Amino acid sequence: MKKIISFFIAAILLIGILSACSSAENEQKKTEEKKKIQIVTTIFPEYDWVKNILGENPADAEVTLLLDNGVDLHSYQPTADDILKISDCDMFIYVGGESDEWVEDALSEATNKDMKAVNLLEALGENVKEEEIVEGMESEEEEESNEEHEHEHEYDEHVWLSLKNTTLLVDKIESELASIDSQNADIYKKNADTYKEKLNKIDDEYKSAADKANVKTLLFGDRFPFRYLTDDYGLGYYAAFAGCSAETEADFETVVFLANKVDELSVDTILTIDGSDRKIAETIKDNTKTKDQKIMTMDSMQSTTMNDINNGTTYLSVMENNLEVFKEALK
Repeated sequence: MKKIISFFIAAILLIGILSACSSAENEQKKTEEKKKIQIVTTIFPEYDWVKNILGENPADAEVTLLLDNGVDLHSYQPTADDILKISDCDMFIYVGGESDEWVEDALSEATNKDMKAVNLLEALGENVKEEEIVEGMESEEEEESNEEHEHEHEYDEHVWLSLKNTTLLVDKIESELASIDSQNADIYKKNADTYKEKLNKIDDEYKSAADKANVKTLLFGDRFPFRYLTDDYGLGYYAAFAGCSAETEADFETVVFLANKVDELSVDTILTIDGSDRKIAETIKDNTKTKDQKIMTMDSMQSTTMNDINNGTTYLSVMENNLEVFKEALK
């Protein structure tokens, strides 16, 4: 009997030792995971910029893209899980416009008080532009009181569609990352500089295309998120709606105005953005004299999914593809 009791005691002790070891290992694993740098981004361009700055990722940082299923920035609502990810991350990157009004509450609940929060609009400062309504464009504000909006400024959120803006934002992100992980600061600086060289190369190609263009105006049968890009290269534009508009159908006056502009300016290409059903562009085309314009799409990167990323889509690849459409539209 004594031998049996001794056996059970030994077994219980062994189980206790193994459990203690397992518990210690779990705690150590949690501690190591916590030490890993956590970076949360709202939209695809931010995510891709971070990936390029990290390069081979010497700190094994984890990067999260919140809008990873094609949800538009303007209609996105964070989940409880999203808020939790933001709460204890080391760096949070967001656009900072009207679509990100939820961010203030999320940051106020953050448990990591040392978090580096990068607001793209704030980082760009005076380079940020107010959203504008050009001739012929439908405006949601027309339905609202002018007095109510007399002192309000709605900024154009689509800052990532300017290569010039992007070089500035890459510098800001690299600087904040270096402050979090000073041990690898030189690597991040080198990666950022290499990436900016690529950005500048494409920027030069856009400028060259604009300088050589026969047509100096882009015409969108759609929303227009490309104001920063057209301003960068001194181009004009017409569009059905402003970039942040929630409208999806244009009235007949807008369609006729844009169709007349196509005829007046001898525009051969009517543009749309990603996710468009092209109905407005088709209707504009049907109301022109020749009815033979091409309809092409420029990608505003507002519907990029993680599946696209896994299949090789990058910020640079999108801007290069947009460049080809840009050239065609300016012929």
